[in-house]
Amino acid sequence: MTDVLRSDTPVVMGVLNVTPDSFSDGGRYTDLDSAVRHGVRMHQDGADLVDVGGESTRPGADRVDAETECARVLPVIRELATAGVPMSIDTTRARVAAAALAAGATVVNDVSGGLADPEMARVVADAGCPWVLMHWRGHAKQMGSLANYSDVVADVRVELAQRIEEALAAGVAADRIVIDPGLGFAKRPADNWQLTARLPELLTLGYPLLFAASRKSYLGALLAGPDGTARPTAERAAATIATSVLAVAAGAWGVRVHDVRATRDALAVWQASGRPRLVGNETAEAVGSETAEAVGNERVAR
Repeated sequence: MTDVLRSDTPVVMGVLNVTPDSFSDGGRYTDLDSAVRHGVRMHQDGADLVDVGGESTRPGADRVDAETECARVLPVIRELATAGVPMSIDTTRARVAAAALAAGATVVNDVSGGLADPEMARVVADAGCPWVLMHWRGHAKQMGSLANYSDVVADVRVELAQRIEEALAAGVAADRIVIDPGLGFAKRPADNWQLTARLPELLTLGYPLLFAASRKSYLGALLAGPDGTARPTAERAAATIATSVLAVAAGAWGVRVHDVRATRDALAVWQASGRPRLVGNETAEAVGSETAEAVGNERVAR
């Protein structure tokens, strides 16, 4: 199998939540047949990886035990592996990750960045697989109270550097690490826009970066109607695609999305246009500040 970390084109990770309560597609793919069909379809549409998750991480979500998580994801992973679909496992538990890797997954996507389970680093190091380390400050029911930053980009960079250092100390190879700024996880809307605009600052850490904005609430807030009602999750595809292309143009290694085909189409246009890159860091920071301020003012006005 091709090593996705050495891809010379943007990597697209398709979201497959086999959960009843995920914020966007919860309950849609809880039976094996529908989950496998959707995973195969995303691969056919251009997903380099199908990201299989069995526990919702939306704000306020209840946790499930490892047995439930395994029961949800392992049958799907086995079937998709048989169909030749490359997969990542979206989990914070070492036990689930190990079982998923044994069943056919090849990448661990850990939204806790290794903090939730101290055994995760050992599992990843032993497997020699890529590990996505996301910026994280607490589980779903805690994250709303943890969005306190002096400078969100600088703080996220420091905390990601700590996760990287811990992973390396545990024996994870440097060329197996991917970082993720954790959009929507203990982040306010303005924080998410700052991270989007200032991605080059995170790239100075020297690791591939996964950008995962798909259908998230800060996009819904930006697109709210005159009465302040957020745009429904199913109607955030265009905004997701726009942010995904902007992230890739800023240097992101890959994007995690629900709408794989449309994202691939947009990236094909970007590539055919000569892969234009975004403005420099100082300008991007100014744009991010103006965007965050404008969004905040718009919310107040409404």
